[in-house]
Amino acid sequence: MTDNEILQLIKAKDDDAMEFLIKKHSPIVKKEIRTMYIIGAETEDLYQEGMIGLFKAIRDFEPDKGAIFSTFATMCVKNQVKSAVTAANRKKHQPLNQYISIYASIDEDGQDNEDLFLDDGVKSNPEKRIVAKENENELMNTIKEKLSKLEIQVLNHYLEGLSYADIGERLDKSEKSVNNALQRIRKKLSK
Repeated sequence: MTDNEILQLIKAKDDDAMEFLIKKHSPIVKKEIRTMYIIGAETEDLYQEGMIGLFKAIRDFEPDKGAIFSTFATMCVKNQVKSAVTAANRKKHQPLNQYISIYASIDEDGQDNEDLFLDDGVKSNPEKRIVAKENENELMNTIKEKLSKLEIQVLNHYLEGLSYADIGERLDKSEKSVNNALQRIRKKLSK
């Protein structure tokens, strides 16, 4: 059967035809993603974007316009993957792609007890490691300066995933006191 005949079956709600056409043209997706990269994503994420493009091609293809399905599918896959890469590389995604973890705990005496690194590349690059450590120290110093001893304790327990009741029980405080402390922490750290 030709792609156009298979597409007619798909329009008639034949799921097997849909599955067959997707499998037949999935090499297009693999070909288009092999040179693409998204920071913080895996190849599988790009593959999924390509498959979305292939699905859109199947959905939107009109044989009476004189195009060949494989050409149309290639363009749809390229456009979908390119859009995903472009969107991922926008500056608005930098906080997600280059973050510093807030899950390091701070001891009772205000000392941090865990190294914070941006990513594995930082660990192996001495210059980036020094810069990351300086950024980490600056962040931790800011937190220590702005938060009281109680707020640091509440923050540590909160980041451990404890409920307000459990935090209150550990610190011998009411849930309302814990809630108030967390509100103050959010307000102080947002500035």
